[in-house]
Amino acid sequence: MPDWLIERGIGESRVARIEDGEIVEAQILLDGILRAGSVLQARLNKTGVPALAIADRQELLLPKGAPGITEGSSFQLEVTREAIPGAEPWKRPLARVAQDGSIGGSSLDGVALAFPAPADPLGTAGWNDLIDEARSGIVRFAGGELRVSPTPAMTLIDVDGTLTANELAMAGAQAAAQTILRHDIGGSIGIDLPTIAGKAQRQAIGEAVDVILPQPFERTAVNGFGFLQIVRPRRRASLFELAADRAPFEARALMRRVALETPGAKQLVAHSAVIAALERRSDWIEALERQVGGAVTLRGEPSLPIHGGYAENL
Repeated sequence: MPDWLIERGIGESRVARIEDGEIVEAQILLDGILRAGSVLQARLNKTGVPALAIADRQELLLPKGAPGITEGSSFQLEVTREAIPGAEPWKRPLARVAQDGSIGGSSLDGVALAFPAPADPLGTAGWNDLIDEARSGIVRFAGGELRVSPTPAMTLIDVDGTLTANELAMAGAQAAAQTILRHDIGGSIGIDLPTIAGKAQRQAIGEAVDVILPQPFERTAVNGFGFLQIVRPRRRASLFELAADRAPFEARALMRRVALETPGAKQLVAHSAVIAALERRSDWIEALERQVGGAVTLRGEPSLPIHGGYAENL
């Protein structure tokens, strides 16, 4: 299996697996997030089901409780789902009591890329297109497109296009499965396909999804209304969910683009919300100054679209 490529940026690490020159799987891992799989020393703050614990100054929810551990006690937990950007309590990181675990973070396995560098392997493989898909929620394929909508309950994928119903259902299901991998979508996923009358055709569509998605996952059959549900482990936010936190997402994307441009002092010009996100993180600006080899200043431009930031050479 080809290696994962790891690009450590400002505020995030970008991880991708490339086959035949294209990104087939990708993740964006935010700095400061407790990684899924990490085993940490924690203190139990609240017993019951769910239970609450504090580890590394962050609150984690234990959906199955912490049997045998008393309130205030120290214990080891394993992070099972990373925090999801947003203010809702359900988006807190999830954990469970560790079973014979040793303290340590979940390491990234793969080939670390130099960044910034003259070559841009992720960009060559379509990273910028991937980011455009995440921010727009639109993924195009031959003869149609997907519209991806994260909701609190599940991620919904609507399939539309100009092919015949059978062709569109098959092509759309395959494109949806590929999108699930490319954008790291986990949890409950609903795919709304064109209505297909024949049981054999519906079965073939389900089998096509099985070929693309690696285990573990579960799915329903395609029902008579063209709906297919998939459930995958959810260990972190998908790229679509990260993009929904627009200002920080666009700020990090802008810094990546600027770091790959001609070195020197820069003024970043962006939507006011993006500038505000950058102003809150002086450490990001200092890191970008080291990358570009010059001072970085900021200028808000309310008329720009939120994804339309750019850099001016000073």
